[in-house]
Amino acid sequence: MKTFRYLFISMLCAVGAFCVSGCSDEPDGENYYTFTGEMMSDYIKSRPQYSNFTQIVTRANLMDLLSTYGHYTCFLPSDSAFATFLQKRGMTSIDQLTDEECDTIARTHLVGNMYSTIEMSDGTLHTANMNRRYIQITHGFDADSNAVVVLNRSAKIYFALQDDSVENGIVQPIDMVLESSNSTVADILKENPRVGLYYEALTATGLRDSIMPMKDEAYEEIRSSYPKYWYTSDFWKEVATVPDTKKYGFTAFVTPDDVLKEKYGITTLEGLYNKACEIYDAVYPDDVNQPYHGFDQLTDRRNPLNRFIAYTILTRDVKGWDYLTPLVMSQGVVQGAIGIHTEKMNPIDWYETLLPHTMMKFEQLTMANYLGNGTKNERYINRRYDDDYQIEGAEIAQTIEEEYIQDSPNGRYFYVNDIVAFSTDVRDKVQNMRIRMDFSTIFPELMTNDIRLNGDPTKDDNSSVADESYKYGRNYYFPEGYLANVTLTGNCQFVYRRPHWNFWSYEGDEFNLFGDYDFTFRIPPVPYTGEYQIRLGFCALDTRGVAQIYFDGKPQGIPIDMRKRLDHESVIGSTFSDKDYTKMTDEEKAQDQKILKNKGYYRGAYGGYHSDGNVKNEFVTNPRTYRRVLCQVNIDANKDHYLRIRCTSSSKLGNNNEFMLDYLELVPKSVYGVAAAGEMEDDL
Repeated sequence: MKTFRYLFISMLCAVGAFCVSGCSDEPDGENYYTFTGEMMSDYIKSRPQYSNFTQIVTRANLMDLLSTYGHYTCFLPSDSAFATFLQKRGMTSIDQLTDEECDTIARTHLVGNMYSTIEMSDGTLHTANMNRRYIQITHGFDADSNAVVVLNRSAKIYFALQDDSVENGIVQPIDMVLESSNSTVADILKENPRVGLYYEALTATGLRDSIMPMKDEAYEEIRSSYPKYWYTSDFWKEVATVPDTKKYGFTAFVTPDDVLKEKYGITTLEGLYNKACEIYDAVYPDDVNQPYHGFDQLTDRRNPLNRFIAYTILTRDVKGWDYLTPLVMSQGVVQGAIGIHTEKMNPIDWYETLLPHTMMKFEQLTMANYLGNGTKNERYINRRYDDDYQIEGAEIAQTIEEEYIQDSPNGRYFYVNDIVAFSTDVRDKVQNMRIRMDFSTIFPELMTNDIRLNGDPTKDDNSSVADESYKYGRNYYFPEGYLANVTLTGNCQFVYRRPHWNFWSYEGDEFNLFGDYDFTFRIPPVPYTGEYQIRLGFCALDTRGVAQIYFDGKPQGIPIDMRKRLDHESVIGSTFSDKDYTKMTDEEKAQDQKILKNKGYYRGAYGGYHSDGNVKNEFVTNPRTYRRVLCQVNIDANKDHYLRIRCTSSSKLGNNNEFMLDYLELVPKSVYGVAAAGEMEDDL
């Protein structure tokens, strides 16, 4: 079934579909749908088999919206679907629903973008519904063996009725009413008996209370007081807004009870505690004989079982299995994770957990080499399978059983096929590597509040006029206090620019600082104490400025000049372009890297590129896209550490001292400390 599903998706992609969000506001020539002259409101009201949904939408006061021009998808449940829905609730009529319930149901079935079935691949629909929840997409078969799209693991789109177009959108009739829970992620875990032991441990450790917060109500009260912010980046005139919400989110990776029993013989809370001791006593040996180590002290954050559960939870809501790693696209030469050459490099992202000073490594398998027992295109946690180590990691399941709820307003959970833990192997082997993080993954708020990777990266706004319609996505800036562990002072702004596939930006997106900025943020944790290089990846442009870098309050080297390219005479000059890097011998590459390293520079990631859909232009061959060593310092893995970026321009350089933050690298000496002649750090 899994093999067929991927073959099915591949056939859909082959006819030109692309799996990105964002469609045009008007039904113009860009859309390949056939329009009938009928509005969505007319479609719903004129067909008696949808009379219940007609009442629902009317009571929700949304019918007028569906009669106006726009770009909507309606997942339209039939009256027979509502009969089943009402029966489950012990009701006999729509009239028994409250107006509030009608509003929730209507918004759950409406999406503010047009999606045909050919644009729905396994994972998550890339635009939230009007209830601000994401619809899970899988593929299955109907009673007649037709391959169909399945929503939230239960509702099938009718094969014979799919992709029915109207003037302001597309209608997808479905055979069940879509339901979503208003419970917390802790509550939906409680309802699933297959993860009963995990929930028992979550409660016994007191960590259940840690994943209860939903949103910052105070922020929503003041949100409207923040104006739009206009700026120019390179030559693009753009506008940014503050985020709509400030939600809190969590994502848990849960080993089901049957897997714990089959692989480890664990069936009780004490058995799980003993396994936690086996793992974490080796990682934290100084805690073994402490009073808080015992089975009767599970709520102490230093207790082994507490650490075990805390590590399984991310401090962000990752809205779908396919968002655990960078956005997957399928258009032209771009076939895979945005901006990553997936034949040269597996897409990898890193996220912090509830266990202080730890991260999980997430990897999508795309390269043919080093698959081991892994499955291509699946996602894994803490996997490292290369010439040095063969650690398979835990595979993440896309969905759970149909009868249980997987997502909530403040998070979701995924099954994994093995224990997920910060073991000595994870610390010393899996994560003993260059940690490269897109800046949008450093701040959990971006993922939780649907900011990261928003919009349609294949579409550009008009570069000469800031687009306030947000037709293809939004750019954001962040008020002081919105991002945790960040301070920003001075007359300045910190701006997130949405993804564009043709920008010289890793994973398509970037941050820009503007003005007289003084910006400090907590760096992500490293796996073990030692010497590290901290590097910044960016694109050098004449419109950018100069800034001084500080580590834990201490200045590091000379200021970074973002106008300077690798072919500048102070770096390696015109010799940069003497030979195509991709055609160099290994010896030539090693010599090239040594020259740059001695000056504090590295070429851009070999597996990174930008494209307009026709050609892949690789970072490594461009003198503008490179990595700059910010500092080389000793990092204590058990403490917080901070980078400060302070504008040092005496006058406004370029675009208001624009300073780009694209991706960060934390590189242990075991990786960068290559000294032997002819050897080099891998160039991925």
